[in-house]
Amino acid sequence: MTTTTNPTSSSTTSQEADVLAERARIQAQVEGRTLIDMLADTARDKADQPAYSDRHHPAEGESWRTLTWAETRERALDVAAALVERGVAPDDTVAIMASNRVEHYVADIGAVHADATPMSIYNTLSATQVAYVAGEARPSAVVLENADHLARWSKALEEVDSIRTVVVIEAADVPEGGTYLSWDGLVALGAAARERLAGELETRARAVTPHTPATILYTSGTTGNPKGVVLTHHNVLYEAISTLEAAGLHEPQVAVSYLPLAHIAERVLGLYGPQIQGSHMHAIGDPAELLGALGEVHPTAFFGVPRVWEKIKTGISARLAADPDPDNVKMVQDAMAAGLAWVEAQEVGGTMTPEIEQAYQEAEEKILGFLKLLLGLDQVTWAGSAAAPMPLEVAKFMAGLGLKVYDVYGMTETCGAITANGPGGFKLGTVGRATPGMEVKLGDDGEVLVRGPVVTPGYHRQEAATRALIEEDGWLHTGDIGTLDDDGFFAIVDRKKELIITSAGKNIAPSNIENYLKESPIVGHAMAIGDGRPYVVAVLTLDAEIAPLVAEKMGITFADLADLAAKPEIMAMAQDAVDKANERLSRPEQVKAFELLPVEWTAESDELTPTLKLKRRVVNTKYADVVDRLYG
Repeated sequence: MTTTTNPTSSSTTSQEADVLAERARIQAQVEGRTLIDMLADTARDKADQPAYSDRHHPAEGESWRTLTWAETRERALDVAAALVERGVAPDDTVAIMASNRVEHYVADIGAVHADATPMSIYNTLSATQVAYVAGEARPSAVVLENADHLARWSKALEEVDSIRTVVVIEAADVPEGGTYLSWDGLVALGAAARERLAGELETRARAVTPHTPATILYTSGTTGNPKGVVLTHHNVLYEAISTLEAAGLHEPQVAVSYLPLAHIAERVLGLYGPQIQGSHMHAIGDPAELLGALGEVHPTAFFGVPRVWEKIKTGISARLAADPDPDNVKMVQDAMAAGLAWVEAQEVGGTMTPEIEQAYQEAEEKILGFLKLLLGLDQVTWAGSAAAPMPLEVAKFMAGLGLKVYDVYGMTETCGAITANGPGGFKLGTVGRATPGMEVKLGDDGEVLVRGPVVTPGYHRQEAATRALIEEDGWLHTGDIGTLDDDGFFAIVDRKKELIITSAGKNIAPSNIENYLKESPIVGHAMAIGDGRPYVVAVLTLDAEIAPLVAEKMGITFADLADLAAKPEIMAMAQDAVDKANERLSRPEQVKAFELLPVEWTAESDELTPTLKLKRRVVNTKYADVVDRLYG
C-alpha cells in the first residue's frame, strides 16, 4: 500500500488504514521476538536440515561443507561463550571482515547470542578507512579471514585500544601473541566454557530485546566518511518477513549467497531470512565463481544485482552472435520474443491470451527451458534485483527467457526493500509498490520518503546526521527522486544526493575520490562517474594557472591548455595522480580509466555553478562521448 503526497481524499484515508492494518498483522508475527528466538525455533523444527554450505574446506570427496540448523546454533553458542570468556561485554561491537563462508555467519550469530552487536566490514576497505570505522565503533573483538585482512586492520590495531581479541579464520595466518587466536581455537575455547558460562549466556540472551541493535552497517557518506547505520532486531525481523511475503517466498528456499554481508540485501536474504525460514544458503567466497555455482546449486530463489544480470545477458548475446547457423539464431530470437510477450502480458495492465500462453509454452519446451537449465536458473520461482536501477533492456532480455526479474528498492537506512515488484503485481521499469505495512510517498520536490518499522533508529554516534536523515514525525529522506503512477508503482528517476551506486551495488562517495585526484597540482577539476556502471571512471581538467607553470619548469613547450593536456609528460602526471588516489581507496572506489580533457571548467562555463560546484548532470551530458569511450 502507498501513502501519496496529498493525504486529503477519502480514498487516501482508506489506503492509510490498510497500510496500518497490514503493519499490525506483521508486527503481530514479530512482537517481542528477536533473532535468538527465531533461530531457536528453526534449529528445533529443522534441526537436521542444511543451513549454510561453503567450499572453503570441504571434507574429502565432497565439494561443499555444510552445517545443519542445529549445528549452526550449537556452533554459534560456542562462539558466544568464547567471546564472553575473552571479555566481550554486553553492548560491545564485534567486527567481522571475511568473505561469505560458514564462519562469517556463525560469528555474526554468535555475537548476537553474546548480547554484542556484530558488524560486517567490507573486505575491500583500505587501512585508513578501516581505522576510521574501528575508531568510531570501537569493537572489543575482531574476526578476520586471512593475512590480507590483517594488513587492512594493521592501522586500526595500532590505534584503537578497545580491541582485545583478534580471531583469524585461516590458521596459517594467525600472528603470535595473546591478542590473537585461530577460529578453531575460538570455537574450542567456547565449547570448553559453555557449561560454566551457561547462566551468563542465558542472562545475556534474555537481555536482548526487539530494540537491541542486531547490526551496525557502515555506508559511504557523500562527504567521504562512512556512517554506521544501526538496525535493531525489530527492524530486521519485520524487513525479512515483509520482503519474503512481497516475494511470495513462503517456504524454505535453496539459494546462493555471494554479495558481501556488509550489504543489507545479503544480510536480509542470506542471514536473517534463512534463520526465520530455515532456507539452505550456499556461500560463495569469490563472486567470480557465481555463475558456475548456479549450475551446481540450481537455486529456487536468486537475487542478482544489475551487473550480474548484465553479465548473463552479455554471455547469451555473445553466444548468439558467434552462432554460424542463422536458423538457430532465429529460433532463439523467436522464442525470446514469445517469452517477453508472456511476461509483459502478466504485468499490471497487461492481458494474457491463449495464444500468448501457447506460444510461450512451445518456446519453453523448444529452447527456453534448456537455456535456463544451462544457466542454473531452471528451478527459480523468484528472481530479484536491487542496489542500483535495473536497466529496462536487461529486464526485458531476461523476460525473454521467461524469467520475471522483480526489481525492488531500498537502502541500508531502511533495512533493505521498501518497495518491491513481486508475484502480486509488477511492472518492468519500476521498483514496484510499497512493501506490506510501509508508508512511502513523494515529497514536494519528488524525493522518496518512507516511514515504518524498518526505518533505522539512527546513525551510530552521529546525532546530527540522524536528524538530517529522519524528521521528527518519522519520515526518512532517501535522497532519491522518484515518480509514482496511478497503480501505485514507484520508479527512481534521479539521485538527489551525489552518492554513486555501481551496477554491483557498491555505494561510493564521489567527492572523496575527486578530492584525492585534485591533490595533484596540475589537476583543476575532477569528476568521478560510475552510477549504474560496472566500475568508476573519471574526467579531469588541468588547473589553468598551475599546470602551465609546472610545464614551464619541466621545459615543456605548448601552444595552449588543450595542447598541454596532450603532452606525454602531463599525461604521466595525471596518471600518477590517479595511481596515488587509488592507493588510498578501496577496490570498488578505484578509478579504472580516466581522460584528461583539453578544456577548462570555470564559473562562466556550463560545468560549474557560480560557487564552483560541479553540475554533474551537465558534465555527464556534455561529455557523454568521453564517458562512453572510457567504458568502451
